[in-house]
This record gives sequence, C-alpha cells and structure tokens, in this order.
Amino acid sequence: MRLIFLLFIARPAFAQQPGAADRLAQAYQDRILTESTSMLKTDEHISMYETLVKVQPEVLHYQNLLAGAYIQKVRESMDYSYLERASQIVNSVIGADVKNYEAARLRTEIALERHDFKTAADYSRKLIEWSANDSWNWGTLGDALTELGDYDNAADAYQKMVTLRPDLSSYNRAAYFRFLYGDVESAVKIMKMAISAGSPMAENTAWCEVELGKIYLKTGQVREAADAFQAALRRFPNYHPALAGVAQTAAAQSDWKTAISYMQRARAATPLPDYSAALYDYYTAAGDIKEAFQQKEIIQVIDQIGQAAQEKANRNIALIYADHDWLLDRVLELAKNELDVRGDIYTYDALAWALYKNKQYAEAGVAMKKALRLGTPEPAFYYHAGLIDSALGRKDEAREMLKKALALNPHFDAKQALLAHDALQELS
Repeated sequence: MRLIFLLFIARPAFAQQPGAADRLAQAYQDRILTESTSMLKTDEHISMYETLVKVQPEVLHYQNLLAGAYIQKVRESMDYSYLERASQIVNSVIGADVKNYEAARLRTEIALERHDFKTAADYSRKLIEWSANDSWNWGTLGDALTELGDYDNAADAYQKMVTLRPDLSSYNRAAYFRFLYGDVESAVKIMKMAISAGSPMAENTAWCEVELGKIYLKTGQVREAADAFQAALRRFPNYHPALAGVAQTAAAQSDWKTAISYMQRARAATPLPDYSAALYDYYTAAGDIKEAFQQKEIIQVIDQIGQAAQEKANRNIALIYADHDWLLDRVLELAKNELDVRGDIYTYDALAWALYKNKQYAEAGVAMKKALRLGTPEPAFYYHAGLIDSALGRKDEAREMLKKALALNPHFDAKQALLAHDALQELS
C-alpha cells in the first residue's frame, strides 16, 4: 500500500497556459485586495463583495469572490444557508460562462461541503485536465477520494498537492493523512508546519490548531491539546470547535464545571448534535439529570428536522444514538445509508458500532475490520472493536483492543471510557 512521504518538498511549479498573463494580472489585483482587507472578518468580506456585485454585476469575478466568502462563512458557522447562496451564484456564473475556471473550482468545494464526494472527485479530475499544476485541484481530489475510502489514490493526489504548493492547505491534509496511518509524530510535525505557514483568513489557521489539538487529545496528550485549542481561540475568538476542544480536555480531567461551560459556548455558537451529546454526558457525570434530559430532547429535535428534510444518512447522529442506546433501529438505518455517501474508515466504524448495538455481531466484526485497516489511533475504534470481539467470544482479542483504546487515552470519552474500563475488568 502506498503511503505519502511529505518531508521532502519540491518547489512550486507553474503552468504556462493560454490566458496565463490574464490570470497573473488578476492574481496581482486579488493580492492587493486581500492584503488591504486581511483584517476584515468574514461578514465584512461578504458585505464588501455584495456591494461590489451590486455596483458591477457584470464582473463575474466579484460574484465568485462573494460565493467564496459564503463558503468560508459555512465553515465558520455551519450555517448551510450560505452554501445555498454560494451554489446559486456559482451556477449563475457557469451559466453565463461555462469555462469560468474560478467558478468551477468553487463548484467542487460546494460538492464537498454537501458530501457529494463522487461528484467532487469527478469535478476535480476535470479541473486537473484543465490545469494540472493548480495544486488546489489535487487537494479536492484527495479530499473526495479519502471520504470514499480510496486511500492509495488519495495519497497520490495529496503528494502532488504538496509538491506543487507547500502551504497551509497542503500541509494540513498531509498531517491528517499521516494520522490516519498511525504516524502521530509526523502528523504533529506537519500540522505545525501548516500553522506556521498561516493563511490570510484567521479561521483557516485556527482550524489547523484545532486539528493539532485533536491529534494530541486522541493520543492522551491532554495538556498539549488544551494549549492548541486555546491558541485557536486566541487567533479566532469564540471558534466553536476550539471551545468544544477545551471542553473535552476539561472532561478528560473530570472538571465538569469547565467542560459544561465551554461546551455550552460551543453549542451556542453552532448548535451541532455532537455538542448536545457531550453536554448530556457532562451533565450526567455532574449529577444534573434534568439538564441532561434537555440535551437528549435537543438531539432528537435535530434528528426530526433532518428526517423532515429527507436526511437518510448521518453517522454523527448514528454514533450518538448508539453510544446511549437510543432509537437503535434509526441508528442502523443512518449508518447503513452513510455507505451510499462514503466508504472511509469512520463510516465503517459507525456501521460496526450500529450493528453491534443491534446484536448483529458477525456483521459488526466484518465492518470493524475495515475500520481498523489503516491502524488509525482512534481510541473509540479500539473500544468498539473490543466489545465486538467480546460479543464474538474472542476474549484475548477483546482485552488487547480495550487495552489499546485506554492506552491511547484513558479518558477518551466522558461516558464510553468508563464503560471501556468496566469491560476490561470483566474480561480480566
């Protein structure tokens, strides 16, 4: 199996193509605009681009800039109404100019945000035919292939991206890929390179600091994780994944007051079901059953809204329900349908856990084997594998898996880590 090696970085390559002079001139203008507005927040960028589009609606480039700002807002807020706005703009631009390269790139990003990974891969390949030396196209191809579970070809795409343009965007992908293959030391090193490379958009760098924190937390380096999350908050205040990260590091130390406070702030910023699920566990651990029950109700309302919108796949909701033994029929439905969307190791883990909770142990074992195939240091993977092995009567393997989960991080989850300890004791 191929595995990318990203410590030897080539110099960027630039294609000489028809229209290159025009692109260079436009890039120069964009650089001036970016530098002069680098301190603006995303909402301010949106306001500025909306004004430019209103004043000069015939300039398609301004429309693309506005669509890009909307996509950035989605990443910051998880408000997908901005994605619809971006999509409408991009479709309009492509309708006016079918060869508009800038809009075609944005269309690929929108497909990724919508979890339409097969389409995103197709778009990326077409863009590579158009401009093989644009590193971004290799990055989006790698992203799509990773989600589809095609890790070998994703590795090739990411390596190409890093070779063409070593920067924050390529480094953070390389770091994530290293983590997937269990190379934590390199993952940390390369993610720090991404942070050092930086970005004009503070959120992009803060996102890398959060990802660094997640790597630390999953491998039991709680203090380092907390430092990374706090760094992200200094760079991009009230950033919801960083707030959630601080809450998780507090929970790992049984500091339920701090954990609840930060997770409440994360949910207030962006009402993700994962944040309500964490609060359910934190309130339960703190003995506040009334508040915990309210979090359960919130999660179920979110799922009901998803069902009303014809949502058939959601592995996050599936894992939340499975962890708490809620609505197990719904768990299996959501997890199985996720395979129609993507085939990565995280989807197979969710499927394995859903099958286990529904007492389909043999099928769970098959799915879990696929989840573990890269050796990814995810404590929850090994915890799930341990309970599945135990249910299948493989006691030695179960002990090994549970020990590995707890060795990575003995406090990997406010509720599940305790259950892992109990299961290991019962097997000893």
